[in-house]
Formats: sequence, C-alpha cells, structure tokens
Amino acid sequence: MARIVVIGAGMGAMAAAARLAVAGHRVTVYERGGTYGGAVRRFERDGFGFDTGPGLLHLPAVYRDLFVKTGKKPLEDLVELTQVDPASRHVFADGTRVDLPNASRAGTVSALDAALGAGAGERWGDFLGRAREAWDRTRRPLLEEPQAADTSPLAREPYPALKAGLLRRPTTTLAQVGARELRDPRLVALLDAYAWAYGFDPATAPASAAVLPYMEQTFGTWYVSGGIRALADAVYERCLERRVEFVFDTAVTEVVEKDGRAVGVELAGGASRAEGSGGGEIVPADHVVAGAPVPTLHREQVVTWERQDDRPSYQTDTTGRLTVCLALRGAREAGATHRTVVHAAGDRPTVTVLRPDDPALRPDADHESVTLSTTANLYPEYDWAEIAGQMVTAAESAVPGLRERLLWQEVRTPEDTLRETGAAEVPGPALAGGRGRYLPAANRSTLPGLYFAGGWSHPGGGLAHAGMSGALVAGLIVEGDDFRGSR
Repeated sequence: MARIVVIGAGMGAMAAAARLAVAGHRVTVYERGGTYGGAVRRFERDGFGFDTGPGLLHLPAVYRDLFVKTGKKPLEDLVELTQVDPASRHVFADGTRVDLPNASRAGTVSALDAALGAGAGERWGDFLGRAREAWDRTRRPLLEEPQAADTSPLAREPYPALKAGLLRRPTTTLAQVGARELRDPRLVALLDAYAWAYGFDPATAPASAAVLPYMEQTFGTWYVSGGIRALADAVYERCLERRVEFVFDTAVTEVVEKDGRAVGVELAGGASRAEGSGGGEIVPADHVVAGAPVPTLHREQVVTWERQDDRPSYQTDTTGRLTVCLALRGAREAGATHRTVVHAAGDRPTVTVLRPDDPALRPDADHESVTLSTTANLYPEYDWAEIAGQMVTAAESAVPGLRERLLWQEVRTPEDTLRETGAAEVPGPALAGGRGRYLPAANRSTLPGLYFAGGWSHPGGGLAHAGMSGALVAGLIVEGDDFRGSR
C-alpha cells in the first residue's frame, strides 16, 4: 500500500483519488480552499442557486466508468441525468433563430436548412463528416492513452480540410475552416461559439478544434439535477466511501524532492508530520498527484507555457469565464429552452444563457434562476462590469421580460475564479495541430513520483477531460510502465 498525496480537490484530482484508493493505496487530498470541486462551484442567495462553472455535462460515460470502477452504486443511482433537448437554441446577430436537437445529425441538418436556407444543413453536415475524421485520428492518443514521449505526430493538423487550390494557403485555423467551408456567417458564428465555449479563440485555434462541435452533437448534452455541483458532491462522497482523507484550507507550497524523486509535499499550515529544511511542514509520500493548476508547481515540467506582458499564459489563448447570476421573479414560461446561445453582435460577445427547470435552484415555482456566461481573453484587461451589462442586454432575446422580472444579479469575474481555484484562466481540452501548442502537460512529469491530473494536464480542460485525466494518472501509478490507456 503506497502513501499518495493529492494536491487540490478538483474533479480530476478526486477522480484519481477514488481510483487509487480502490486499488488499495492510502490517499490524502490537500486543498487550499474550503471546499472541493475546483471550478465546479455553486453560488447561493435567497433560495436561488447557480452553477458558476460548467452548467452542462458532455460524455457522461467518463463518470459512469468512474463510479462503476470505484463502488457498488452506479452514477445514475446517485444523481439524475437528463438529456437536454433541444440541445441549444441559437440567436444570431441578424435575428435568425434555430433550435438544434440533442445528438441528432439528421435533425441538425434539417433544422439548419429550415432556419438558414437550403444547403446550410448540408454544408454543416459535410463539415461534421470531416470533423469525425479528425476525431477518429486523435481520439485515442488525445483522450484514452497517456501522452506519448514523442508528441510530434500530434503537432500535425489532423483535420482534412477541403482542398484550397494551388495558390491558396493551407487551412490551419478554425476561423479558416469556417470562412472556406461554411461561408454563411451564421454557420461561422455557430462554429465559433463551440470554440469560445471551451476557451479557444477561433482566429488562433487549430482546425482540429472542429472535434468540439462534433463531440457535442454526436454524444449529446446532459443536465445533472441540482446542477453540476451535485456531480461534484457525488464524486466527493465516493472518495469518502473509499476512505480518501481530505484536508481543507491547507495549501501545498512545494513538492519535496530527494535523490531525483518526489518524496512528499511541504504544507503552508496544519499539523506537522515531519520537519522540512525550509521550516515548513512535510508530508511524506510515495507518489504525489498535482491536481492544482500546473503553473503553480514545477513550471520547468511544462513546455507549453509562454509569457505575455511578464504574466504566465497557458497556450497562446488565455481566456477566463465571466458569469452573471440573475434572480428573476415570475415562473419560467412553458416551452422555455434550457440553453440559448446569443451570438456576438458588434462589440458584444457571444453569451450562453442557461435556464434549467430545476426546483432545487429556485426558492419556489414563482421564481427562476438564470445563469449567463461568456469567455474572453484575459490580456488586455477588460471592464467586467461593462461586459456584464452587455450580457444582460443580450439575454433579453432569450428570456422574455427579463428587465421587469430582475430582482438582483451577481457578477462572477475571472478574479473570483483566481481567488477560488488559484488560476483565472479556463484551460481548454487538448487539441492536435497548432505545432503542438495546444497539448497540455503530460500526466507523468519528468520528476519521478510526480503526476499531474485535472484540466491543466493531459487531456486538458472540461468536465469529461478532467475525469479522463484522473483515470490516466491512476493507471500510471497502479500499472506503471505496463499501462497503455483506458479500455
């Protein structure tokens, strides 16, 4: 039985902790904050509840697998999952609206043809066919296997773009895919929205980001009753069942090395387990799993980091999430859509409006909680209050009578994310292409005994990807060099 220290109680870190505990190891999680879940947060006031991180779940099979492998009760016995249908309503800058069904390519093609004109659906369907080729080429190395020592094959663009002609430059970015293959500005806006939702700027994201709409439209969109925070609750409870120990309000300041290996961590506070050379408190460990943002630990391990204006920057697109929580009087109208994407117009950003029909998130049937979110590049800095006002204006096209119904609002900025999680950025999932700049840190660091889990490590950010990282780290520790990936 090995002693394992996990740094941070995010979703990927807890997924690794539960799997390692089931394998018979003694696992202790040290979390700098007072709660678990990482970016999966809940804001509550006056009987209203809001998810301030992700609000929907994609690829629920990742968490189904976690619960099957770590206990007797499956995921659906602990949380209620509901497919969101329609998956999304889109309101474009010219006022056109379209509802896209959940996990139905044929239905999506028909809906786009009806709303945008004949041929629009076919162009989108052909694009998804090419996106599937990119998905098939990269799914296993990007999602199911530990990151290879030689990542050069993944630095090449896997998306099979349409032939550009002898005198045209090759398609290398998602924006070029939209301009050359979709043409209709509304289809381009639809594609761009999927990229921004994961924190990628289409102008710089590789063409392989086409897998993001493919993944969602193929495997579906799900809502967790009680909000995504309920999923974090279930994972935390499963960890406790497996006798994982949690120590909150205790930051890890350093990974302790000895003879070229990680042998423990130094704490900022708490009960002393041993005495370290720096006067801090040392907890010995056979393995250390860093679920905290990678930039805070062993930066020399991470080759994808650059500097902008003397600030650390993940990849080349550093984005944060701005969330506005709206408490509304009046019941949610019949036929309201769970998710509406109001596309950018002028200087106003694209805004996602979530209106879950969930009694757990409102004081009574005569009120409604609505969450607005957008992503934006963090540098240069923005006037977040001004953008929040633009978001509320955009949401009026999704929520009838919003201004008259508004009781109060709460704005959650990237600074709040920084305070709660240690990083203001929203890490995106790993992408091939882009000369390898969109590949996060490997799960196995170059320091033996130190591993990375969570959104800042392979296979990147997002709820599903974080869960996958936990499975990969557990496999590397339990099976060692024999581990070849998830099966």
